Amino acid sequence: MSAQKSVDQMQFPGELRYSKEHTWVEPAGDTLKVGITDFAQDQLGEVIFVELPGEGDEFDQDAEFGVVESAKSTSDLYMPISGEVVAVNHTLEDEPGLVNQSPYQDGWMLEIKPNDPSQLEAILSAEEYVGLINEEV
Repeated sequence: MSAQKSVDQMQFPGELRYSKEHTWVEPAGDTLKVGITDFAQDQLGEVIFVELPGEGDEFDQDAEFGVVESAKSTSDLYMPISGEVVAVNHTLEDEPGLVNQSPYQDGWMLEIKPNDPSQLEAILSAEEYVGLINEEV
């Protein structure tokens, strides 16, 4: 699968952590915001539907937590860290394209309260994630 834009044209904010399954994590107090990366949304193309869990749902690390559908494909979403969902971005139900337009701000997907915050240490830095995707493309 070839990217629509090159990796060096994509953004990977340094303050975020990244999973090998192309989700990002942003510490926000005692919770973590989660979404998909610029690379993931670029690979998907135009996002037309996002299915997310409900508040109170609990997930183990690497468990499937939702689905993103684009005109090209459907992709499962995997939880980067175990925890309980405490907030969901319901705006994506009516405006799934925010995932493409603003993957790190308006296109966030959920907030979780982590069961084990030390799992965050095993998630990739921006530099490590860029190295990973450069191997994939």
